[in-house]
Amino acid sequence: MKKWMNAFSRLGLFPKLFLVMFVSIILVSVLILWTSIHMSTKLFTETFSITNSKVLSQIKTNFESFNDAIAAVSNNVSQSGAIRGYLSEGEGDSLTMAKSYYNMRETMDRIQSITESYEVGITISGINGRTYSTDRSHLRLSADELKEQPITLEAAASPNRIIFDDYQTNDETAQQMISATKALTDRAENRLYGTLYVTMRENAFRQFYSSFTSRGNDVVILNDAGEIVSSNREEWIGTTQLELLTYAREMNNESVKGVNARVMDQDSVVLSEYLPFYRFYIVNVVDKDLAMGQLIDMKTIALICAAIVAGALILVFLITNQITKSLRRLVKQMSNITKSDLDNYIPVSGSYESRQLGHAYNYMLDELHDYVDQLVLTQREQRNAELAALQSQINPHFLYNTLASVKVLVQQGNKDRAAETINALISLLQNTISNVSETITVEQEVENLKNYVFINHVRYGGRIKAAFYVAPDCTHYHVPKLVIQPFIENAFFHGFISKETGTIHVMVSRAGESLICEIMDNGDGIEGFSMGESLPNPKNNRQLFSGIGIRNVHDRIELLYGAPYGVTIMSKPGEGTRVTVTLPLITSFE
Repeated sequence: MKKWMNAFSRLGLFPKLFLVMFVSIILVSVLILWTSIHMSTKLFTETFSITNSKVLSQIKTNFESFNDAIAAVSNNVSQSGAIRGYLSEGEGDSLTMAKSYYNMRETMDRIQSITESYEVGITISGINGRTYSTDRSHLRLSADELKEQPITLEAAASPNRIIFDDYQTNDETAQQMISATKALTDRAENRLYGTLYVTMRENAFRQFYSSFTSRGNDVVILNDAGEIVSSNREEWIGTTQLELLTYAREMNNESVKGVNARVMDQDSVVLSEYLPFYRFYIVNVVDKDLAMGQLIDMKTIALICAAIVAGALILVFLITNQITKSLRRLVKQMSNITKSDLDNYIPVSGSYESRQLGHAYNYMLDELHDYVDQLVLTQREQRNAELAALQSQINPHFLYNTLASVKVLVQQGNKDRAAETINALISLLQNTISNVSETITVEQEVENLKNYVFINHVRYGGRIKAAFYVAPDCTHYHVPKLVIQPFIENAFFHGFISKETGTIHVMVSRAGESLICEIMDNGDGIEGFSMGESLPNPKNNRQLFSGIGIRNVHDRIELLYGAPYGVTIMSKPGEGTRVTVTLPLITSFE
């Protein structure tokens, strides 16, 4: 995110305005489209639930009418003496049996007319082994086989009820069938004399709801085990959908009109009605994607939105480009100043705002001319005064103590040591006072440092060692005079107060286009420099600013070369101090 923000901040005014407008238009369009679709979907779901609830009620009415017809068949069969006699009497002479069969047949033909609007088969089976069926293709079983069927046993266990169930035919077609079974009992003698079977093919069973289905609007008939008994979707028939059964039961128990659920691998609206006499659930499964696709033409809406967004973006581009054109022209002219000088005045043109900016900029150039002239003069005088001040800042006590040490060496008869000390002092004074150049080579600076360290060893002994490491490719580079000596001086006099001995390391190397001078000691360290920092406030660290002065070094480097260069200090109490002086690569006297 930060990377994108940085890239955005570097863009010009026109790209920024256009990008903001582009994102705003896209976001607003997407939000409006999403809100419209969401509200339409919600309204569709609510409206569809209400409408399809009425449809389910109509389907339920159709099933109730069919149940009434079956109940009428059951009553007529139960009340028929001819049928009861045919199913319960024993074997007799052929005339009696023929007469019994004829009377039963006449009665069955009359009863069959009750269900003439339905494609059903009516089968009766008696305890005497006799059977009769109006359509043998529905139930091709013998009397003995029928007795062992689960539907027969269940009907016998509940003789006062019509038992609805499903099964498959045992022929090569293996058709799905729906059956209504009723045990036939003689109430006078309280005995079971037969069983009534009313059967219907599953494809005929669909007549009760098929007119109410459409693509994406499906109806499922579930039994109590969660098995799909019938559906307009043939591939679903015979499968078990326990999740769908759970939704159906919840809606029946809680009187919920409909729920949103994912069933059969599709996001759907599910509605249900329970048929207690069938022990079936009528479940309406509406595919939301297909239904919404029929209600809302997403492709057309997307194309319209895309056309509106494209038109808006073209209009925004033209307007934004026209508004920012004069400003971009002005910025381009102003940027050319860095390639020339302060005499590159800008022609005043464009809009009112651009003209005002042009006048203000040209006026600023006039003011800058005067200011730069004064600044150049002041800076030249300041640099000369800085060098003079630095050259006069050799600590008088340093000279006094050095000469006193030489006197002691002479008195002790150590003339060679005294001579070396005087030579080192002379060389040091020549480079700091006599040499008026602002810069000296790294080699000369290191030589000065060695003389300074030698003199301190003569004065105070060799408890503090000094080591110098200069990269061979850095000896010819120039550095400002007295740029390292102040840090050696502070290390000598303030870095080893608690510790008796230690070492000061001076390293000079090149890093890219910078010269890095590092002064490290393993002395007492300084509070407040746990991380690399620029120089501290001298009021809070007075011990760091004796002699020529560290603050003077840092300020002088910034004055000469700019903010990227200067002095940083990193120190940890008890472990030592590391001073890094960063300078540009200078190869000649300046």
